[in-house]
Amino acid sequence: MCPPARHWPGFVPRHNRHTSTAAVDSAAPPQSQVFGNKEQAVIPGVQALIFDVFGTLVDWRRSIARQAQQALAPCGVQADWSAFADAWRGEYQGAMEAVRSGQLPFCPLDTLHRRNLDLVLARMGGRAAQVPEPVRQSLNTAWHRLDAWPDVGRALALWRAQYLLAPCSNGNISLMVNLARHNAWHWDAILGAEVAGDYKPKPVVYQKACEALGLPPPAVMMVAAHSDDLAAASQCGLRTGFIARIQEFGGLRVEAQASIKVDLVFEGGFLGPVGQRGSPRSP
Repeated sequence: MCPPARHWPGFVPRHNRHTSTAAVDSAAPPQSQVFGNKEQAVIPGVQALIFDVFGTLVDWRRSIARQAQQALAPCGVQADWSAFADAWRGEYQGAMEAVRSGQLPFCPLDTLHRRNLDLVLARMGGRAAQVPEPVRQSLNTAWHRLDAWPDVGRALALWRAQYLLAPCSNGNISLMVNLARHNAWHWDAILGAEVAGDYKPKPVVYQKACEALGLPPPAVMMVAAHSDDLAAASQCGLRTGFIARIQEFGGLRVEAQASIKVDLVFEGGFLGPVGQRGSPRSP
């Protein structure tokens, strides 16, 4: 279990600034309340929503496939570009595990992405292995320009009226900043691996996120499309919300429902509050 996060005295979130902070009831189901004549979800005791990013908020596969083709085709590289994106992403967990296990010192995800890109290009051989350094450098920043799923911008804007919002991603801070600017998102903080000095699902990542917000873990909900991420957050005492992203892997690998018990399920492919297209529900 993670040690309890420190709670800054007197902190009241934006949706509760005129009332005292309510005690958290971890067993309470989501309820509905009317705000400005629009029904929205109220998650009892939760003051902040933190989000996984790759796959949950952004369509990394199609974004990387498109940008890889734009960068590499002029160099004479021919490929199935979706398969290229899968291969590059396929090196992701192994590289982070080398850091989590202590085989490598902590480094930003940009560094690991570049290592992985070089591995994939070398494995492809031929023209791919000869891609010049400036092209590699530029392509490596493709992860800073991933397009959001269509529902995300509106959903975040709706939630932000009530809750503190932040990414809790394995992406480095500069990557998260650029993704936010690319997709016109507005965060209250940027949290995750670089803040913690380690990679999810290590407990310290979730703990440091709560500490940075000055909130106890039950007042923070981790939202993700991946059950392993939510399981690790739940073990640290955070609340959990699941959304299925059926097309994350082009439909080839689908997590249609959470494999663990979660506090909230977002239905209809919409990450936003109830009544605004799709409805979050208690599982």
